[in-house]
Formats: sequence, C-alpha cells, structure tokens
Amino acid sequence: MRNFILFIRRFFNLILFIGLEMVCFVLIGRTNMMQGNEVMNSANAVSGLMYKKQNDVVYYFGLRTMNDSLLNENARLRAELAQFAEVDTLQDSSVHRPIPVKVNDSTNVIQYADYYFRTARVINNSVGASNNYITINRGSSHGIREKMAVISGSGVVGKIIAVSDNFSVALSVLSTKQQVSARLADGTRGFVSWEGGNPDILYMRDVPAEIKVKKGDTVLTTSYSFFPQDIMVGTVYKIMKIKKNNMKLLYLRSATNFRKLQYVYVVENKMMKERTNLEDSTKGNK
Repeated sequence: MRNFILFIRRFFNLILFIGLEMVCFVLIGRTNMMQGNEVMNSANAVSGLMYKKQNDVVYYFGLRTMNDSLLNENARLRAELAQFAEVDTLQDSSVHRPIPVKVNDSTNVIQYADYYFRTARVINNSVGASNNYITINRGSSHGIREKMAVISGSGVVGKIIAVSDNFSVALSVLSTKQQVSARLADGTRGFVSWEGGNPDILYMRDVPAEIKVKKGDTVLTTSYSFFPQDIMVGTVYKIMKIKKNNMKLLYLRSATNFRKLQYVYVVENKMMKERTNLEDSTKGNK
C-alpha cells in the first residue's frame, strides 16, 4: 500500500493530465456531433485492433489442435480412397459364391489390400547422409510395426525399420539402400532411387527408349510396392537418352519436400502379412 501511495505521489501530475484529457474527449464527443463521431470511430478502430490481436493469439495456440484434426480427417479420407483403388472387378462365367462382395450375377469384387492410416509427427529427419532416417512420435503402443509404409500429404517418404514403445524410425526414400516400385502414366513399370546429393532429385532408370515420356509427367507407386498404389513419387523434369543400352534415364523432382517434412502418415496394409507369407512359402519350391 505504501508503494502504491508513493507511486501516485510521484506521477500525480501525469495521472491528473491523462484524466483531464479523457474528460475533455468525453465532453467534446457529447457536445459536438462531428468531433464525437471522430472520437467514436477512433475508439472503435482501437477496440477492433485489440480484438483482432486477441483473436490472433487464440488462433495461434489453437493451430496444433486444428492441424491434428485435419490430419486425422485426411487419414480417414485416404483410407476410404485406398479401399476403392485396391480392388479388381472380375467377370466369371458362372458365379456360385462371389468373394467377398456380390455386385451382380456375373461380377466379383476382389480386394487385395486393406489400408489403415495413422498420423504421426516428425521429430528428427536427415537429408544429407547417404542413407537418411526419419524419427516419428509413434511406436508399438500406437500400432506401428516394422515394414509399414510412410507417406506425406504429397508423396512417398519411406519404410519403418525400427520401433520402440513410443517412437519409430523410418528409412527414408533418400537412401541408397532403398528403391521404390513405380510406374509411368502409360503403366510402364520401373524402379525409382535416390543416388545422393540433392534431396529433391530422384531417378528412374532403364526406361525403354520407345516409351513416350515428356516433362511434367507424374510417376506413381505400383501395387508391387509396399506403398499403397498410386501415391505420388515425383514428376519428370529432365529426360536423358542412354545410347549404350538404348534406354532412357528420367530425372524426377520429388513429390515430398524432405527439408520441410513435419507430419506423415504411417500406412498399415492389413492383408500384406498374408500375401508375404504366401510368397515366401513358394521360394523353397523354385
């Protein structure tokens, strides 16, 4: 209390001046219409600015919640789209028990993948090594397992190779250890790889010379890949003809910006274990 009284005594003249100024503004506003409107407009402008700043602060602190909500919604939509992409409609001469869905008297819909998308945040990411790794804030307690695919909102990212209870590490597409099975717009298949250096550039080798490719063409994942089908890998920006083997080398601009990677989707194919077990069981018969 004593400090408050000392403060008032020290700044009494200034406080009195500000108080009288406010009284003057009020009196002018009440007795003169033109000046009153100016005062009201100024007061409204100041109030509006204050409310805007307050709203900006609230909006900023709510961004994370909004972002998480959008990621979860995108994951749900991606899962729904994947269900339509990973099916074949087959015509049978005679149908007794269509599997799994009967569409009409002569059509079977056969599903060969069942995807579930989990959102995750990138907490560590390298782009400058020969083999780059990405750490995410999801682990086995969240349903993450090894060999699951990792994608971003724009394209392929990598594959889970190590899992703890609360964290996972993915081997990035930016790795000399990993290739991505991909296809061109006409269905021509090949493998896309990264050969070090620029993290924005990928390569697709051994494309037959007779295949028509132009700049701007998109390259997508195939069903042969551990990634979901038709995920963006990159776009063609340069084409080089290799005369020695009559092939083309395609330079791709990566669909994913690895330098700015913040959020990813970890993709579980619930039918992959059945497929790989069957494929592995035939290796001994070759």
